[in-house]
Amino acid sequence: RNLLLLRQETICFLLFERSEKCFSHMDDLVSRLVDIILRIIMRVMWFAGGFHWMTVKGRRALPTEAPILTLAPHSSYFDAIPVTMTMSSIVMKAESKDIPLWGTLIKYIRPVFVSRSDQDSRKKTVEEIKRRARSGGEWPQIMIFPEGTCTNRSCLITFKPGAFIPAVPVQPVVIRYPNKLVSKLVKGFQILWLTLCQLHNEFVIEFLPIYTPSEEEKKNPALFAINVRRIMAKALGVPITDYSFEDCQLAMAEGQLRLPVDTCLLEFAKLVRRLGLKPQNSEKVLQEYGNRARKLEGQKLGLEDFAHFLDVPVSDMLRDMFGLFDEHEDNRMDIREYVIALSVVCRPAKTLETMKLAFKMFEAEEDGAITESELAVILKTALGVSHISVSHLFTAIDVDDTGKITFDKFRNFVEHHPDFAEDYLYTENTDLHSAPYNDHQTQPSLSTLKVRGAATSKTANGICPEFSDHDGAIDGLKKHN
Repeated sequence: RNLLLLRQETICFLLFERSEKCFSHMDDLVSRLVDIILRIIMRVMWFAGGFHWMTVKGRRALPTEAPILTLAPHSSYFDAIPVTMTMSSIVMKAESKDIPLWGTLIKYIRPVFVSRSDQDSRKKTVEEIKRRARSGGEWPQIMIFPEGTCTNRSCLITFKPGAFIPAVPVQPVVIRYPNKLVSKLVKGFQILWLTLCQLHNEFVIEFLPIYTPSEEEKKNPALFAINVRRIMAKALGVPITDYSFEDCQLAMAEGQLRLPVDTCLLEFAKLVRRLGLKPQNSEKVLQEYGNRARKLEGQKLGLEDFAHFLDVPVSDMLRDMFGLFDEHEDNRMDIREYVIALSVVCRPAKTLETMKLAFKMFEAEEDGAITESELAVILKTALGVSHISVSHLFTAIDVDDTGKITFDKFRNFVEHHPDFAEDYLYTENTDLHSAPYNDHQTQPSLSTLKVRGAATSKTANGICPEFSDHDGAIDGLKKHN
């Protein structure tokens, strides 16, 4: 029996498999030895990348003091440094464990795996975090990046609640990259290239005091997350923003209609989330909404009718959303515009699918075509701006000069002109090239958002790395602080 146990321990050690079963037989000495080996391997790797030494401030809490470490801001691949320094568990996608060698090393720190193909994955992940966090120190600390996505470090976006649902003490941890080159740009492989081009790179990790939630915060994870984010933002000296992970997904979507800087669709998306209006089966629900909206034939709805259409009660948030579509401030809205906006939020990269749905709602029954003014309504809604001229684009599509275009004509044109928005919309609408808000400007109301112009897709929105313009990325954020 002893020989069998020894053999099992040896296999676990060689494969770096640190599962619960292995740990039940592996003694502390072997565990510490493997820890040391892995730390050395990872330290050599970071040294080769130019991180010759790292500055550590504050004291890291024990697992019994703070089972969860919350890190921010999350901006690059090098944010993995604190993980290898502490050997804490992390939350990561299940596909990562299949990566040769790296997957084996990752499994050793016993991460919480999230499966994107499993519909119940989010619930299971939260339950696993709660189980480990409340184990009384039996598990390693869990290190979580609560922003949920990479940003350009100009602010802290909304924290996701996963780290705060267990209602246990957390230790906020902030990370900094003092090097000017690295701090200027954090876009994908560009930061990797810039870092490797420097002889020495600086990295600072600071462990802030443990934050113990109050009874109110234990019952309200969102409030818990807000207060921790404020502490971390203050330590970093950066503002906070109401933008979330979902907003970054929307802003970064690779559709053919990239959202402008001052689009009101980000505000719309926030209201959709708060009202619980984002459908589980978006394709089916959008088609159903499209069919119902088509039957109304452009009939304008009041607030009560809008609430009835969505099957929700009238509330202040619903009034705010209604105000986004009350263009003439006559307490009436076109429900087709709501459906278009919801389509963009639910599937931002599928421009043609949104346009197909829009054409279906606006097209005339006799010929399945729309007019220039109808195309203008569709595109201004899809971009979230107050007005837009589409004469140049419409003329280019309507080569027969019929005064109408069908979806098939629009699709064929887009296939031959994939950059149609840049070539035919921005060249005609010079106000779409206006700069982001300046530092002195304050947060706009919903009505202000509705009538603002917008910048092109090449101008920074100040949130995500793909939209960073190096010089004034934070300007576009000031209005949301």
